[in-house]
Amino acid sequence: AHSLAPRRTEEEEEEELEETAQEKKLRLAKLYLEQLRQQEEEKAEARAFEEDQVAGRLKEDVLEQRGRLQKSVAKEIQAPAPADIRVLRGHQLSITCLVITPDDSAIFSAAKDCTIIKWSVESGRKLHVIPRAKKGTEGQPPGHSSHILCMAISSDGKYLASGDRSKLILIWEAQSCRHLYTFTGHRDAVSGLAFRRGTHQLYSTSHDRSVKVWNVAENSYVETLFGHQDAVAALDALSRECCVTAGGRDGTVRVWKIPEESQLVFYGHQGSIDCIHLINEEHMVSGADDGSVALWGLSKKRPLALQREAHGLRGEPGLEQPFWVSSVAALLNTDLVATGSHSSCVRLWQCGEGFRRLDHLCDIPLVGFINSLKFSSAGDFLVAGVGQEHRLGRWWRIKEARNSVCIIPLPRAPEPAAAGS
Repeated sequence: AHSLAPRRTEEEEEEELEETAQEKKLRLAKLYLEQLRQQEEEKAEARAFEEDQVAGRLKEDVLEQRGRLQKSVAKEIQAPAPADIRVLRGHQLSITCLVITPDDSAIFSAAKDCTIIKWSVESGRKLHVIPRAKKGTEGQPPGHSSHILCMAISSDGKYLASGDRSKLILIWEAQSCRHLYTFTGHRDAVSGLAFRRGTHQLYSTSHDRSVKVWNVAENSYVETLFGHQDAVAALDALSRECCVTAGGRDGTVRVWKIPEESQLVFYGHQGSIDCIHLINEEHMVSGADDGSVALWGLSKKRPLALQREAHGLRGEPGLEQPFWVSSVAALLNTDLVATGSHSSCVRLWQCGEGFRRLDHLCDIPLVGFINSLKFSSAGDFLVAGVGQEHRLGRWWRIKEARNSVCIIPLPRAPEPAAAGS
């Protein structure tokens, strides 16, 4: 009996071993299936994440096409250190206007000295100077012989347009600064220019109260639109076949629908509306000499938001007057707006939800008249055209100011998540 017992245990052991081999196969199979399931889940998660991202991008694209995109960037912006602001000197007199090339590599600035300078953003050096034209010297190198009041660059970076007090619009090849055409037709100073994005259609406005449409590629005049009751101060346009104007002393902002030859009239400021900028296809910002900055929706006749005394008050106690708002800029399709005056600073603002509020973000110290403001396409810097005088006149002179182009970096705050870890 004793001899039989161990043998049985050996058999049992063998059985157990066989079972273990079976179990092992089963276990590995289960493990393999589990791994497959996990991989599939991860893939599905990645797919869902990608789809979410694509959906997000598509949603942004749709909003952008509809012109309602409002990316939130304003809260990330930090005020730059004053030492980081680059000052480019080259103009003898007050800068009146400037544009940045679509690739953010160069800046064109123009001034009351009738010259246009092309600057390298990277080095801050002059790439080209278009000198003042001597009066009465026909056949000389073409240029402006009076104050340049406005400029525009086409969205492909090919053409630069500049307008002056002598009623002329000059068209230049932006790359080489070669003069191509001169457009005549306005009966007074040309005060606003903008290209329709994605085209070579140019809109212009003037102190003669009209808006004109030109085709630059074909060197041709298209049409004239009337409606403003006084000298028009500024103009802007985006991708749609329409432009917006600031009507100066007539107290209106107008939206011109070119194909329909119709216009919408908006009221809201008390003083002369001197500057305007589209934020997206449906919203715009304007500034006036009553010190107010207004946010508009193109479907509402009254401002969605109105910030009075946006740059504060100046003058003797009891006789205070608001600082005039001389320039406005908006970073396309975002909630970030900048305004300029002669209050010794550029102000950055955040547009609230639905553009119904304007919240002050920070001040960037800069002495002089801020006659022009432009954000880079990427939103990583802001360029200010500074002068001792206002771009449209000589009401005051700020002797301490430098006639210069200032490149203001816009550092972003680190992501909150990164800060916490």
